[in-house]
Amino acid sequence: MRTRGRMSTAEAEIRDRDLELLERTAEVAASLRSEVEKRIVGQHDVVEGLLTALLANGHALLVGVPGLAKTLLVSTVAEALDLDFSRVQFTPDLMPTDITGTEVIEEDRASGRRVFRFVKGPIFANIVLADEINRTPPKTQAALLQAMQERAVTAAGETYPLDPPFFVLATQNPIEQEGTYPLPEAQLDRFMLELPIGYPGREEEEEVAMRTTGEEQVTVRPVVGSGELIELQRLVRRIPAPPSLVSFAVRLARSTRPGEPEASGVTEHYVSWGAGPRASQFLVLGAKARAALRGDALPSYDDVRAVAPAVLAHRIVLNFEAEADGRTTRDVIRELLRESQEWT
Repeated sequence: MRTRGRMSTAEAEIRDRDLELLERTAEVAASLRSEVEKRIVGQHDVVEGLLTALLANGHALLVGVPGLAKTLLVSTVAEALDLDFSRVQFTPDLMPTDITGTEVIEEDRASGRRVFRFVKGPIFANIVLADEINRTPPKTQAALLQAMQERAVTAAGETYPLDPPFFVLATQNPIEQEGTYPLPEAQLDRFMLELPIGYPGREEEEEVAMRTTGEEQVTVRPVVGSGELIELQRLVRRIPAPPSLVSFAVRLARSTRPGEPEASGVTEHYVSWGAGPRASQFLVLGAKARAALRGDALPSYDDVRAVAPAVLAHRIVLNFEAEADGRTTRDVIRELLRESQEWT
């Protein structure tokens, strides 16, 4: 009986500790938003998406035309998180070793022998910005995507783990497609979220023009370090997801697949291929991360709906009929989310 009592006390202490961490998560999120807003005007949905992916330990794909401060946004987030940041500009002549690193021959001064030494590439950072990832050939894309999946780099038979936290942000220009190498669906699936970045509103653009043409230099204050961030990522995993919420997320993912019993009418009409099981996982994980961002221990159906567009957009392939009717993947997702209101 004493053992059971001790277990109950220990469990209560764990719960209390997690509740404290949830409060801390909400504080960190609020501070991060405040620091990012010192340099970035607007883009609140994108910032929320980045924070969600970061807490869920996932990667994100930013889709937007040049000049929308994607690099500045990512570097500012890295600064506020006190994390190592690297940027790789993807070009047609970029080689895999330009990302992962390469071996060089050095002479050992003591013995006079020549030895190989591995020089780490820009992938060995906490936050990696892969700028215009579709500008480089598939072989180089694969080197990055393998590191994203395995969180390690293999060179000359040796495996080098990537230090956590490890977060890849890739960008794509949706307009200019000449000379590009589009990511295949299997590789797109490794990104947790696809975040569209749009033009700012008129007042926001005026604010940008005011801020960037003066002398004032903004300093971003570090809010949280890598150790605490890893602890918060582990907390997200411990947040319980009710079976009903998991069932809802799975049904939403399955509703995107033509031929499935759960498939919607809009799916059967416009979709060639739907989202795979990884979408169900990321819907649940994203809902947990959103709950943690506001200090809540219980994710809701609305949390699943909120992350659904970013989780599903790059996992759905439309057919020619959708193209002819001018429908986009986000149009289809909006219709599915409208129908999902009747499931709960």
